Amino acid sequence: MRIAVASDHRGFKLKKILINYLKDKGMETVDFGTYSLEPCDYPDLVYPAVKAVEERKVERAIVICYSGIGSSIVANRIRGIRAALVLNTKMAVLSRKHNDSNVLVLGAGFIKQEEAKKIVNKWFSTDFEGGRHLRRLKKIGEIEEKENV
Repeated sequence: MRIAVASDHRGFKLKKILINYLKDKGMETVDFGTYSLEPCDYPDLVYPAVKAVEERKVERAIVICYSGIGSSIVANRIRGIRAALVLNTKMAVLSRKHNDSNVLVLGAGFIKQEEAKKIVNKWFSTDFEGGRHLRRLKKIGEIEEKENV
């Protein structure tokens, strides 16, 4: 599986750890930056990573900033993106089972590195349930069309 990964400077350390972790699990990562602790703006990094999901250049993305809130807002501006801000493994499972999330958003200031690894494991190992949840995703798609998102 090919995964886009991006962070701002506040998520940089966690991003590096997760890239190595994903590689150790046999996943290919595409690093959209940032590449240092130098202050930067998360939209400049999150947008291209998430756009790669929309364009099917990667299967999914992980984006990281301090709270995860800004990155979630940016990611969910793109048609077909279902970005989920996840703070624990239960949320990771539900974001996949019920929402078929294709972008995992992490708040580096709110989760420890080991918890982030557990979240990533659950997120990648959980499948979408479909059923009643598919009906809801279709409604989200209709809203995207209506609002021209």
